[in-house]
Amino acid sequence: MPQRCLTTPLDIRVHGRVPMEAEHILSPDALRFLGYLHTRYEQRRQMLLAARVARQCEFDAGIDPCFRAETKYIRDDPAWSVRPPPKDLEDRRVEITGPVDRKMVINGLNSGASTYMADFEDSTSPTWDNVLDGQVNLYDATRGTIEYTNPANGKVYKVNEKHSVLLVRPRGWHLDEAHVT
Repeated sequence: MPQRCLTTPLDIRVHGRVPMEAEHILSPDALRFLGYLHTRYEQRRQMLLAARVARQCEFDAGIDPCFRAETKYIRDDPAWSVRPPPKDLEDRRVEITGPVDRKMVINGLNSGASTYMADFEDSTSPTWDNVLDGQVNLYDATRGTIEYTNPANGKVYKVNEKHSVLLVRPRGWHLDEAHVT
């Protein structure tokens, strides 16, 4: 698989090697969007991460969690409710979760479960290659073009016409990405 280092005129630097088949994932528009998100939310993200550590210290000291007083009006409102889920998510009795490698995404979508959750957090080792490959796989899956051919036996895997709803569990926002700065 040929690989090249990705360079961009933006203030964002990609330090990992990017296979040619993943370059569209880290397009200039995508990197510009990441830059916007970082500029817009990084200070708040850091504040929330610090608050998370402080709150954990309180729990560790035996302080119980409680409802915030300023949200009491919501709990006291008998008419308050959430909107119903989209039609595709009304029946979630059977869900499966799995890694984002190509064959597993296809098998997960073909599983017959109501939903398949492609998991970038616990089911996938968060190496640079795995994260990029997972993004490519989900890009292809959402466009109906994902296929996999087993190199050992030539068996071809494709997503069935009727398949599970695709959900994505991203990596936690508490994790920094060393390959993009």
